[in-house]
Amino acid sequence: MTMLNILGTSRFIDMSFELFGMKIPFAIAIGVLPYPLTFLCTDFISELYGRKRANFLVWVGFFLNIWVLFILWIGGLLPPTPELDPSTGLPHPDDYAFAFYTIRKLTMGAVLASMVAYLAAQFVDVYLFHFWKRITKGKHLWLRNNGSTLVSQFLDMFLVITITHFFVGLLPVDESKPIWPQLWIYIGSGYVFKLVVALLDTVPFYIGVKFLSKYLQIDPTVEHQADIEELSLDKKGGNK
Repeated sequence: MTMLNILGTSRFIDMSFELFGMKIPFAIAIGVLPYPLTFLCTDFISELYGRKRANFLVWVGFFLNIWVLFILWIGGLLPPTPELDPSTGLPHPDDYAFAFYTIRKLTMGAVLASMVAYLAAQFVDVYLFHFWKRITKGKHLWLRNNGSTLVSQFLDMFLVITITHFFVGLLPVDESKPIWPQLWIYIGSGYVFKLVVALLDTVPFYIGVKFLSKYLQIDPTVEHQADIEELSLDKKGGNK
């Protein structure tokens, strides 16, 4: 996850296509490519180890990115400091440090935006995963895997695109044209990509849970049973 935030918005891939003679715009940042896997990992942790461990994993990812930001920040302060262009904040393209300062600029802004979106989306993903696990009594693994991911992925894409544009200003948009239609292309493209990946990872998720629960000797239903007992005790206490 830290690597994809470094790559982040360094390049946008144009995957536009034609459908019934109409051009459908489709553009995603290179950092989006591996991102759905983080939600699959969170779902594995949620299913096998429970909500608290999954939330802990979310915070681990957050602080790892803070560490990356710190290294990039201090790396730009240490000598020798190249002469920076006031308009771009970057050294001359022929300068050896140009690549580092370009990545530093993109990453510093992109990580700040993505971390807000990451925390919100991952906590929503964990909450919805366990919400559907509870109401389905531990059944329908496909529902909590896909349902939690699809909702949280939309929240993630909406937040990261809007924050990156309005607060960081790193999206390649045409300021002479209406902004929101351009932003919706990025939001929609990223979400459709994540939607497809989320649906495709359903089978690997089933296989992974079955294999890992045996390999790790973990019963994924234990947490669900504990929740049922806790709710039952709460109801009895309320009746009393």
